[in-house]
Amino acid sequence: MDALGIALRRMCQRRPKPATTLQHLSYRPAPPRLRACFPSTPRRRASNMAQQQQQPRSFPAYFCRGGTSNGLVILRRDLPADEAEWASILPAAMGSPDPDYGRQLDGMGSGVSSTSKICIISAPSPSPSPSDTHGGGESPAGDDVDVNFTFVQVGIRGGELDMAGNCGNMSSVVGPVALEAGLLDASRLRVVAGGGGGDEGEGGQRQAVVTIRNTNTGKLMRARFAVSDDDGSGSSPPRYLPRAGSYAMAGVPGTGSRVSMSFLDPAGAKTGRALPTRRAADALRLSDGSRVEASLVDVSNPGVFVRGSDLGLAAAPTPAQVEADAALRARLAEIRRLGAAEMGLDPAVESVPKVLMLFPPEEDGGDGAAAAADIRCVAMSMGQAHKAVPLTLALCLGAATSIPGTIPAQLARKGHRGGRDKGVVTIAHPGGTVDIGTTLDDNGEIVSAELHRTARILMKGDVYY
Repeated sequence: MDALGIALRRMCQRRPKPATTLQHLSYRPAPPRLRACFPSTPRRRASNMAQQQQQPRSFPAYFCRGGTSNGLVILRRDLPADEAEWASILPAAMGSPDPDYGRQLDGMGSGVSSTSKICIISAPSPSPSPSDTHGGGESPAGDDVDVNFTFVQVGIRGGELDMAGNCGNMSSVVGPVALEAGLLDASRLRVVAGGGGGDEGEGGQRQAVVTIRNTNTGKLMRARFAVSDDDGSGSSPPRYLPRAGSYAMAGVPGTGSRVSMSFLDPAGAKTGRALPTRRAADALRLSDGSRVEASLVDVSNPGVFVRGSDLGLAAAPTPAQVEADAALRARLAEIRRLGAAEMGLDPAVESVPKVLMLFPPEEDGGDGAAAAADIRCVAMSMGQAHKAVPLTLALCLGAATSIPGTIPAQLARKGHRGGRDKGVVTIAHPGGTVDIGTTLDDNGEIVSAELHRTARILMKGDVYY
């Protein structure tokens, strides 16, 4: 054997035997310098991305009741600056889209339009920019604006975000949440003595007065609600007192302190005038060749008002009866789209305008709150029969009764017997009644529309989506 063969044989004889345990199979990380030469593989990077996508995502919010609606109230600073990103956040938070079941069980909604609502609020910006578009950043601070408010209606089955109009019910909780969240400038906050007692039971309770800009319409609202007394130290800001009164409203159990809402200069919220077509009534031609007379009115939010009798209805149907009548719902949907086109609005936007079936008041001698009403209605909202009435639509209806020649003015009880004050119209709806006040100037122009609600912050915390 040559020298090379002898050397190889000796090397093989010195080779250690394999370990008798599984220790030699365990993973041992490579030295750092060696690992730096081998970057993570695409498979490992994909795994890391998947883990990040599975991480829970959340944002802080308040869950509130405003009037007969529920929804989230979110501070603008807690959402992405780019409004386009909201489409992947807000529907998921509410449990939408839910195309198969329409129940929103995987989110904060509950499958009806009155509980699929979001309010986004912020302090007014000192910037002098004239921009006042929803979600496009902070709108400028006016001389008398305390908080900005953008309303979002979330589609239940489709998950679309509709920011075309305002919500009167949820507007009533904007002021209290802004106070609770510290958005209101303490040096500007107006606190006044409470009004007389009456049925609201407020007595001498102090009231905060908050001016709100609705960025959807560019209109102002003024909220007045009960707050705690000053302790004299100046260190404790007033707090909202939702239970400091005995005001009762239809559709909500129990009583609470009254939130008085004034909608300032509400005419032409979306179209620029109270009567967008300049006519008190228009004839809409349907696809089957029939014609239906409608009043197209824009006060607080646009509404399409039709007589129930023109639809073959002898009496006001219940929401359940409307939901069971597919032909009636299809006819109302077509009327809404035709009315939207006449008003210069997009017929594809379901939230604006809304359609309302009107009925005359009950004859004298009836019993109950409905008998004292000046006009009766059944409303459609987002394709569903509303169990009460959208509040901005009630504001529109109340104002329309003061516009000569409109269908509401023709059907309303002369003298408005139901209203307790001059200029107040009592509207009967499937859930009860609501009083709407309308203030006119000497020329008959609408100065403001007023109503009362109760509102409560139900909880605050993180919403996961």
